[in-house]
Amino acid sequence: MQYHQFMEKVKLSVLDLAMATDGDTTSVALDNATRLAQRADDLGFYRFWVAEHHNMQTVASTNPAVLIAHLGLKTSKIRLGSGGVMLPNHAPLVIAEQFALLEALYPNRIDLGIGRAPGSDQHTAAALRRSPNNHDAQNFPMNLVDLMGLLGDVRADQGAWEYLSATPAATTYPNIHLLGSSNFSAELSGMLGLPFVFANHFDTGGTLEAVQIYRDNFKPSPILDMPFTIVTASVIVSDTSEEAEWESGPSRLRKYGMRTGQRHPLLSPEAANAHSDFPAARAMPSNSFIGTADEVLEGLTSLQKATQASELMVSTSTYSIENRIKTLELLSAAWESDRTKDSEDVQEVEILEKI
Repeated sequence: MQYHQFMEKVKLSVLDLAMATDGDTTSVALDNATRLAQRADDLGFYRFWVAEHHNMQTVASTNPAVLIAHLGLKTSKIRLGSGGVMLPNHAPLVIAEQFALLEALYPNRIDLGIGRAPGSDQHTAAALRRSPNNHDAQNFPMNLVDLMGLLGDVRADQGAWEYLSATPAATTYPNIHLLGSSNFSAELSGMLGLPFVFANHFDTGGTLEAVQIYRDNFKPSPILDMPFTIVTASVIVSDTSEEAEWESGPSRLRKYGMRTGQRHPLLSPEAANAHSDFPAARAMPSNSFIGTADEVLEGLTSLQKATQASELMVSTSTYSIENRIKTLELLSAAWESDRTKDSEDVQEVEILEKI
């Protein structure tokens, strides 16, 4: 279960929510997520993760394990995972069984990203957990260790793995990552020696502090001998800065609505730009990267250097699936071109050093 340490240029991955627009059915939203995963696979992105959200009119990704099973059939080599499964919503054994099954179906392609947030409002969380209290969240560290043990990563003398089995005869196990947008998850991830994924795309700040806390608290583990961080980023790429800005309207309005308690659907760019809340949405500070491929590449490069991220994971939420695919295509081309340039620069330095 030892993780590989990537010495070459940082890899790019994709996070998707199976976004539903104001005119989409659930089937269309899931078909779009499948198309995006297939294109990401073709373009050489390293991972494609899907999230767990509930009771949201714009998000069709409610059950990552079910969606990952479908995506596994439609893709060939890209790693598939959850970004993430919200552990307080589920019994550790249930998650372990689901992801052990996925790993058996798609060996060495499955990631289990684990989160602590409810992935919805408190009323929905209470319905999922069948309890109004917050005990599952309070017991998160203990439940996480149980889940890890059930998936082959035993960290304690006693636990659920002693009397429960997630699958009868595993040959490989999914890679477990801890997700977070707070210092709590950063510290816990470091203490357990797990890969840490920071939700920078939430746009709530604290990214640099969290990744530093993770590194400061990191202890080598059976699966990881040095810190491994993935940092997420919201991106929209188009042929011109103006086009990208236009396409960002629906996402800006949706994010503004989430922060103000007014859940907007994912409107078309025309409807979003004409909405009465749009001036406030556009004025709201954001850490998203919106522009041409070169502009977004510059932003991602700066983010990676600032955070020393081992990997970057991009999320794009435009109105049309065509624009989401275009973002991946343009970004992939720019990223690979930059990778080639870096490689050529290294070779030139090596040659000069020999002269």
